[in-house]
Amino acid sequence: MTFGRLAVAWIVVAAWFLVATIATNYVTARLALPPEASVYRGIPPHIFRQRLIEAFFLTLIASLWFDSLGSGQWWLLFLLIGGLVASPTGFGQAPNRAIRRALLAGAVAELGRYLIAGGLLAWRLS
Repeated sequence: MTFGRLAVAWIVVAAWFLVATIATNYVTARLALPPEASVYRGIPPHIFRQRLIEAFFLTLIASLWFDSLGSGQWWLLFLLIGGLVASPTGFGQAPNRAIRRALLAGAVAELGRYLIAGGLLAWRLS
C-alpha cells in the first residue's frame, strides 16, 4: 500500500466524518432541544480534531483488512467498530424522552457513519 493511496483514503474518510459530525450534531440537537429553543452552540473544535484522528486510525485498520484478509465481509468489520464507538452513549441514563431519542439517533448515526466510511475505504483501498 503506497503512502499516497493511504493519504487519499484518509482525506476521503476524514471529509466524510466531518460532514457526518456536523449533520449528526444538528439533528440530535434538534431532537433534544425544545422547538422554541433558539440557541445552537455548534461543535467544539476539539471534536473536529478527534474526527481527523479517528479517520486516520480507521484508515489504517482498513488498510490492514484489505491488504491481508481481502475485501469480503468488510461491512461486518465496520459495523462492529461502529458499535464499539456508539455503545458508550448510555440510553437508559437519560432523564427524559427527548434526550433518549437524541441519544438513539446519535448512536444510529455513528453506526451509519462507520458503515459509509467502510464503503468509502473499500472503494479506495480494494
